[in-house]
Amino acid sequence: MTGTPSDALLKKILGETRTIACVGMSLNPIRPSYFVGRYLHLRGYRIIPINPSYPGCDFYGEPVYDSLRSIPESTSVDMVDIFRRPEYVPGLVVEAISVLVPGLSTIWMQIGIAHEHAADEAAAHGLQVVQNRCPKIEHQRLFGELRKFGFNTGIISSRLGDD
Repeated sequence: MTGTPSDALLKKILGETRTIACVGMSLNPIRPSYFVGRYLHLRGYRIIPINPSYPGCDFYGEPVYDSLRSIPESTSVDMVDIFRRPEYVPGLVVEAISVLVPGLSTIWMQIGIAHEHAADEAAAHGLQVVQNRCPKIEHQRLFGELRKFGFNTGIISSRLGDD
């Protein structure tokens, strides 16, 4: 599953996704996973935090689970956002496929994370795969928020960023 996803695909994924399981979510507010989760939560996404280091804690009202298997069966997850090193990705993809399909539509690997074999496995099960990208950055870029800070997003619009 090589190649760069198109802006249209990324926008479709981010537009259709409602619930994101963030694997490797930190509750430390200076960690990237925290501010990505916080940003996405503030944009209306339900964030299901996954991290065995935070038993009994919560993130914006959602309990922290120790694994994808711990998410209640009644919870529908649209995307798994992976904040773990590449060597952990294959196991996470297998776990996601075994417990979250059907319902799961996307495996998203954060910036610096890619695993072609795991991506091919996910795609073979009908999942969309994004590697080496950040949903926060892509959301800001594709939905006009980066323009507020002077970034050239490559998207031409007459809007001022109040989208």
